[in-house]
Amino acid sequence: MDHLWSLYGIVFVILWTCIPNEAKFIRFKPGYEYEYKFESNSELTDYGNFNIKAKTSQAYISSEVEFQNAVEILCKQDLGHIIEEWFLDTLQEDLRQKVGPQFWNYFSIQPSETDQLLEAVEYLHKVTMDYLPCIQRLESTTQIKRWRKSSTLFNTSSLTEAFILLMKSTLFSIFPRTFQEIVNKFYSDAFKVFHHTTTEPDQDSEDDEETSCKGCEQPSETCLCQHIMLNFHNLNRKLDDIGILERVSGTAVTNIVHERIKTYVENSCKGNFETSYIDILETWLDTKVLGWLHLVYSGNRTHIYSDCIDGFKGRLLHFLYESFANIQIEQLFNIIIEFPESEPAILDLKMCLEKTDVRTQLVTSLKSALETRLLHPGVNTSDILTAYIAAIRALRVLDPAGVILELVCHPVRKYLRSRDDTVRCIVSNLTDDGSNELLDELIKGQPLLLDETGHSDNEDEDWEKWMPDPVDADPSTTSKSKRASDIISMLVNIYGSKELFVNEYRTLLADRILTQFNYEIEKEIRYLELLKLRFGETQLHFCEVMLKDVADSKRLNTRVTEARNKSGERGEIDVNAMVLSAQFWPAFREEKITLPEVMQESLKEYTKKFEALKGNRTLNWKPHLGLVNIDIELKDRTINFNVSPVHAAIIMQFQKQEKWTVEDLSNELQMPATALRRKIAYWQTQGLLKEETTDTFLLVEEHKGRTHDVIVTDDDETESAMASAQSQREEELQVSYSITCLNCVVSHFSPV
Repeated sequence: MDHLWSLYGIVFVILWTCIPNEAKFIRFKPGYEYEYKFESNSELTDYGNFNIKAKTSQAYISSEVEFQNAVEILCKQDLGHIIEEWFLDTLQEDLRQKVGPQFWNYFSIQPSETDQLLEAVEYLHKVTMDYLPCIQRLESTTQIKRWRKSSTLFNTSSLTEAFILLMKSTLFSIFPRTFQEIVNKFYSDAFKVFHHTTTEPDQDSEDDEETSCKGCEQPSETCLCQHIMLNFHNLNRKLDDIGILERVSGTAVTNIVHERIKTYVENSCKGNFETSYIDILETWLDTKVLGWLHLVYSGNRTHIYSDCIDGFKGRLLHFLYESFANIQIEQLFNIIIEFPESEPAILDLKMCLEKTDVRTQLVTSLKSALETRLLHPGVNTSDILTAYIAAIRALRVLDPAGVILELVCHPVRKYLRSRDDTVRCIVSNLTDDGSNELLDELIKGQPLLLDETGHSDNEDEDWEKWMPDPVDADPSTTSKSKRASDIISMLVNIYGSKELFVNEYRTLLADRILTQFNYEIEKEIRYLELLKLRFGETQLHFCEVMLKDVADSKRLNTRVTEARNKSGERGEIDVNAMVLSAQFWPAFREEKITLPEVMQESLKEYTKKFEALKGNRTLNWKPHLGLVNIDIELKDRTINFNVSPVHAAIIMQFQKQEKWTVEDLSNELQMPATALRRKIAYWQTQGLLKEETTDTFLLVEEHKGRTHDVIVTDDDETESAMASAQSQREEELQVSYSITCLNCVVSHFSPV
């Protein structure tokens, strides 16, 4: 009460100093009873008697009525603010000189961080409770209440609020780093315990119950979770009572919540792309994070903060989406590679893009990842194409408008255009037997949409559903349908021309026919019909003729065989020919070779049979192309091989003699020595020939510990039958032509 009576005395002193100039006299009565009367031009007013007791230059007012009268005089003179100003000045001085140093002194000692914080808050709570009665007494004064309706100090509605604001500004204008660290640790421990105690026990972690508590990280028998939560509630209650809960804990709580969200998102979602996590994360945020925040701000004074938690939830959700998006963007390359299994992760990221502003970050990050991990010589073209196709499919789900795909994959398209084997890889995938995305796209049968075609008519048909492009769309791309075109169209648009792909398919088809030497073409006909839907019948006319040649060759071989059987003639080697219309087939790979006499005689015999059937037409053989099935009989074993005519011609020479030099064998077969050495290497790998001395090869009749039964194939045996693209370009530059009616490739089936 000393504070209150001091206040009354000051009010009297203020009253004395604020007597207006119109006062005529001041009359003193004996016994320290003073009567104040004021005369003015207005009506003479008697303000009553004040019982004043002088005590060491300090004046005291002895009754509540006298205090109210004194306040009334000040308020009538528009001086009501002097009372609050004096009180708050005195209070600020007390906070600065006494309370503040004592409060911060608790953190200069080093017993326990939690104990320091609890004791300091306990002291501040006690001091505040001592001040509150005086503040409430002053606030209850009627005249002060009236005066505050028209005038507020510190923009507050009550003296209590002014006191709290003064305490915040005096004691907590700047936090020492150690204090903030202590508060952070206290609330971090509390959140960890709350998260642990509100989580259902994991059945898989039953063995861990005897080791340590995951909440307080103490041995299970000395668990401190309850003690930590008790201190947590007590501290929040006391900070709430004195109105500084938000000021002390706000920064720490926000930092902890953000850190926990980041950690939980990373631990839960990183590396798993086959599960959708958005709903799981939102549920966790509601139950764990917001549940903990409600505990922090559940006091009477801060109930308004609880009302604001719903608004805070929106900001936390935004932070949750942003954290999740950042994690997914970091691993977006892997997500794309695993598409479509990773589609749930793509859909989650799509939702985050709609709610956050990370689109530019995504484009920059993914573009850099593609360039770093794909666009260098160490990656095969087929792998780059696989990744590009996966990117098209995944990014179309992520951004149906196709803008992200266009921005991110432009360097990939540019790099693919620079590789010589890109077209061949694309065409190979289009007609590959295995399950792949391009074959699935081909089966859809949609027409190509090339850049040169302008805009699609479908855009005009769907004008009612038109939507503007996103702001980051390339304005030079005039048609949205180009970005929405199918995968095959996008691959063709890498070069912007159908002809390259049609010519490559023609070469690939020819190579496949001649290397496999198979007359069953039903599968090839099916692929051709699908390609016609994409590229048009005119472009693929040559390919139709090629397949017709195969069918005709099958019938021709049947007729030749029947004629041979009827005549009873049978050569040493059975011949089946593939008769080709030269002007419709791509250029063949040329290789000089003179076949052994027995092989040449068989070809001449077949030619005669053909001429007998076809009248005025004959055959022009390609002796280096075809397939020969041979059985090689050695001393200890018999081996069967399917090889090219050149390989067969080489091994047949070792029937004449067991040892050959490269020079002699080259002269015998009329083929270059360099090409001969490369072909001989195949027989070396099979263990049939060995290099006795430099450029001298010997037949290996016996081979201990090794037996061969049938068919051994080397990469060289799958060498393309067609001329390389470079050699074809060189031929196109030459002014030459050749008139050849029929071009023939031979296959031989007979023992050596």
